[in-house]
Amino acid sequence: MAAVVGVDFGTLSVRVSIVDSERGLLDFAVAEYPLHRKRDDPEYATQSHQDHMRALSLATRQALSKAGISGDQVEAIALDTTGSSVIPVGKDLEPLGEYYLWCDHRAKGEAAEITEAARREGLEAINWCGGVYSSEWGFSKLLHWLRHNPSQRSQFVSAFEHCDMVAATLCGITDPKKVKRSICAMGHKWLWNSRLGGLPPEQFLIKVDPLLTGVRATLDGEYATSDEIAGTLSPYWAGQLGIKPGIPVPVGAFDAHWDAIGAGCRTDDIVNVVGTSTCMIGITSSVNLVPGVCGVVQGSVHPQRTGIEAGLSAVGDIFSAIATRAGTNVENLSRELEQYRAGQTGLLRLTWDNGDRTVLVNPNLRGMTLGWNLQSTAQDELFAAIEGTAFHTRIILDRIAAYGVPVQRVINAGGIPQKNNVLNQVYANVLNRPVLVPSKSMVGLGSAIFAFLAAGTFTTVEEAQEKICPSHRVYSPDRAALPIYDELYPLYSKLYFAFGEPGSGEFGKILPALIRVAESVNQGTNVASR
Repeated sequence: MAAVVGVDFGTLSVRVSIVDSERGLLDFAVAEYPLHRKRDDPEYATQSHQDHMRALSLATRQALSKAGISGDQVEAIALDTTGSSVIPVGKDLEPLGEYYLWCDHRAKGEAAEITEAARREGLEAINWCGGVYSSEWGFSKLLHWLRHNPSQRSQFVSAFEHCDMVAATLCGITDPKKVKRSICAMGHKWLWNSRLGGLPPEQFLIKVDPLLTGVRATLDGEYATSDEIAGTLSPYWAGQLGIKPGIPVPVGAFDAHWDAIGAGCRTDDIVNVVGTSTCMIGITSSVNLVPGVCGVVQGSVHPQRTGIEAGLSAVGDIFSAIATRAGTNVENLSRELEQYRAGQTGLLRLTWDNGDRTVLVNPNLRGMTLGWNLQSTAQDELFAAIEGTAFHTRIILDRIAAYGVPVQRVINAGGIPQKNNVLNQVYANVLNRPVLVPSKSMVGLGSAIFAFLAAGTFTTVEEAQEKICPSHRVYSPDRAALPIYDELYPLYSKLYFAFGEPGSGEFGKILPALIRVAESVNQGTNVASR
């Protein structure tokens, strides 16, 4: 028997799981940290590295206590994080400010410039991330930071994804060149591609903006899959966490990618990791490029397979916002949703409240609800939003299938499917295929699996999955709902592309115009003068 620590950094908290190779999950603990937002800037979202590390220490000690084991029994610790969450650092990896969290969209302009330059210069790497660079990703955020922090540019040494920063911190690494960078993070969010020589060429980055001169060199180093070791736990952080020093810390990855492994994802499966947003993670043996899909990266999910990523920019956040506007919470508003029938609300909900991650990759969108009447309720909107996220998921699966990526099974993982049977059934009905849901919470199990690999307890991902992953509950399509959703889905799809694509006509200009007007007013400029 062996015990490991699996760490999962989410948007609002870190969960630390203690997992035994024979008995599975022993116990876990959660510690929260603040998300910093600004009411006058809805695109702003940051977090503190120090807050993350304090929460990690607290949760690890609590988890060990609850599991009833001592820290010297732990054989390895592995961690995943949100992504793309980017932090610029100075000397000795000292943070130069806070993380640009994954949901920080301030770099919309920078992302558009990178996309335009990539198309103009024929940068092949852009095709591997769907043809459009996102405001959620690394280079756009780093360029935004360089432009808006001129007084700190001289201190800039490098920038890191959260998963790499935490691993380096735990290992006591202070030289950026000695930090192993996650292929999962850099491949999906930084245009890194081993087939194309790694990161984009220096001359391309300079053409985007001369401020990126020399940045490529600061990001250089060893890029690795998560079956490799980032380092060993330093004595200082061993003391903070309450576990023994010198144990291996594997190269980290993004939470959704490891959640997919923990949910039992195998080759040709797609896992919808449904939480505040949805990350759709697939493992495939093919290397097919899919326009609008966030990334196709060898070794990003499974070290020996190709990983594919897509997703929705907001799901749970939308449900919470609907409940908040109604003066309640999601749990209360969800009561009696089991009684709702497909399409009964008369509403179609476009779930763009935080922009579109896939397949449009367009942050200049906002949520839309069509079909209101005087009797429509907040509960109606919540059900329509669940349907809307399912319709959006179907659009993504249709796009993936159209470009030759096989999908054998659909698994709903993450926090929401564990407690929302209505969502799982709606997804099965809209997708017209069985939806599998892990029978127990699997948060942290993906991290534990890679910790076990680092400790040498298991030799393959599949061997560890057989021992650690829970079985699945199956939600089968309801025949009565299928013809209704077959009628509604084409309407949703038509609205999705008509309002979501900037070049699709007059409708495609409406939502960006609303955003522009609101931003102008909030910034105190004279809208009428434009």
